[in-house]
Amino acid sequence: IEQGRLIHNQIIKSGFESDVTVGNALLDMYAKCSSLEEAYKVFDKLPNRNVVSWGALIAGYVLHGHGLPALKLFHRMQQEGIEPDRVAFLSILKACGSIGAIEQGRLIHNQISQR
Repeated sequence: IEQGRLIHNQIIKSGFESDVTVGNALLDMYAKCSSLEEAYKVFDKLPNRNVVSWGALIAGYVLHGHGLPALKLFHRMQQEGIEPDRVAFLSILKACGSIGAIEQGRLIHNQISQR
């Protein structure tokens, strides 16, 4: 994670932090390294979020056992008009299973089936 933080500082100095591709890579790195707070900060600063941004953050929360916040992010993503991709759907189904949200999982499964 220390190497990632050094790279993040270089990105800030170079002015690329607002680039969605760079931001997505940073938030994915932080999320996979269990630094969810830092991942969320990067996510929150992104001027334009896409499905990769949302999916990386959701997957990070699920990976580290935070199913309920992941589910809330998934709903927020949809409210903001972002259509989930396969990664987001897989992550959120895993989140539903981990927190015992069977009915929510069924609703999401129906969403997938209707695509």
